[in-house]
Amino acid sequence: MTNSKSSSYFTLIAVILLGGLLRFWHLDLKPIWLDEIITALFSLGRNYTDVPLDVVFPVERLSQIFSFKAALSCPQIAANLATYSVHPPLFFCLNHRWLQAPFVGLMHQSWVWSLRSLPAVFGVAGIAAIYWLNAIAFSRTAGIIAAALMAVSPYAVYLSQEARHYTLPILLITLSLVGLLQTHKDLRQQKLRYFVLLGWAAVNCLGFYTHYFFILAFVAEVATLLAFMYSQRRNLPRYSVLAITASILFVIASFIPWLVVMTSHFNRSETTWLPQRNYFAPIYQMLASWVLMLIALPVENQPWWIVVPVGLVMLVFSIWLARLIFRGLKQLLHSPTMHLATRMLLSFTVIVLLEFLVIVYFLGKDITIAPRYNFVYYPSFCALVGASFGVHNFWFKLRANYVVIIFGLISSIFVVTNLAFQKPFNPEGVAQNMNLEPATPLMMVVGYATYQDVALGLSFALALEKIRSDRIPTNLAFFARSPGYESVWQKLSTAPLPDATTVNLWVVASGLRRRDYPPQLTVSHRPCQIDTTQHYRLGIPYQLYRCSS
Repeated sequence: MTNSKSSSYFTLIAVILLGGLLRFWHLDLKPIWLDEIITALFSLGRNYTDVPLDVVFPVERLSQIFSFKAALSCPQIAANLATYSVHPPLFFCLNHRWLQAPFVGLMHQSWVWSLRSLPAVFGVAGIAAIYWLNAIAFSRTAGIIAAALMAVSPYAVYLSQEARHYTLPILLITLSLVGLLQTHKDLRQQKLRYFVLLGWAAVNCLGFYTHYFFILAFVAEVATLLAFMYSQRRNLPRYSVLAITASILFVIASFIPWLVVMTSHFNRSETTWLPQRNYFAPIYQMLASWVLMLIALPVENQPWWIVVPVGLVMLVFSIWLARLIFRGLKQLLHSPTMHLATRMLLSFTVIVLLEFLVIVYFLGKDITIAPRYNFVYYPSFCALVGASFGVHNFWFKLRANYVVIIFGLISSIFVVTNLAFQKPFNPEGVAQNMNLEPATPLMMVVGYATYQDVALGLSFALALEKIRSDRIPTNLAFFARSPGYESVWQKLSTAPLPDATTVNLWVVASGLRRRDYPPQLTVSHRPCQIDTTQHYRLGIPYQLYRCSS
């Protein structure tokens, strides 16, 4: 790559176009899953009161539930989230406005595509932002490499194709790191540009209202900045301590209106799904997440004769890449012009990782089990990897870059074709299992204790709707399981069944053991016998009953 400015910009445009193509390609191919159902309801101006509960209804009614209800103000959406969910409101407000834009509907008729398109846009913007970060921190070459890595990163493509609030905080954290780095540089030169500090504070204010984990990034940035200021305490410009302190306090104060809501969210049942700590699992899960940021070949739900060789390829690639990155970082730390930015980004990354370990080992919540939460330090990871590639000799750098980008591109193709980073709970697979007899009427019953159970059932129902014939009755029901499943069986006894000789009844029963499913149920005065050959568990158990007249 040449260092000329015009060539860098042309290359950057090509990289952004490639990243955009990967993010919008097959955007609505994967089935929508539990978390995306939550995004859909609140982004469409709805909440869980729009879902028929404790009644039987046809699958055709789903199109009404997942249609745009009404234009709401951001405070109204925030009130919905405060009551029915556990997230700050900014992304949902933006997505609600985005779905109202006429051009969004013109681009694609699928509501799933429209729902996922804004995160994809933020994902593309993140590529430009990471170039800016590395161009300021290291060089335009390092910026291009980092942008190329993010463009083809299977992890970044996966998050960009999720109808969730992850690509927006990635973009904001990257911009915040730009402001942090520029502030570092200014302080080292004994000056302080207040518009940079103001921009940094504004970005962080937005980030606080995008995702609660953004707070971890802010704490890491503040710790990095204060440590640097302490090391330069004899050479700081006048009023810099006051200005930076005021900026930090301003960011904190901006979140006070939502602080009570956030505190209440910590005690909600939706936050209890994370497993308790396992002393060794978080370490290898964290290492695996780093690998998946650069390569993700198909190993999920594959036979062993595919998993073994593919896993070996990923392992060898990761070891080779780790050595390459380590050598590059050593050179960066000894560079008189680039060691400051390297130390800043390394400090930020290490502090975030330490925060993760505190959450895992002291708070007992293993957040490393979900790779998506690594978005907090993904920008600094990508920046450091890009910079470490840029310091090797030209031919070695050229070969290494092409190898990594080609593997990333192949991995991203696997992501967009649903062979890697498959959706949790596999709604498509569940629907195929339930549709084992396409010509037989079907009824799916979900016993719910929380709204997350409802969202999970809706994801299964949407996948069923895609493959079931309109001519064959398909009904749904969500029955509250309070105080236990006895209440579900009682409600089922009076629930109407499709008017047919035989009906396949599927019972989705979160928390129920296989042996606890009754051998027979009575539904609308008709006997339903358990089919012991049709029991499945993919995090959540579901069981087939065969009902006859």
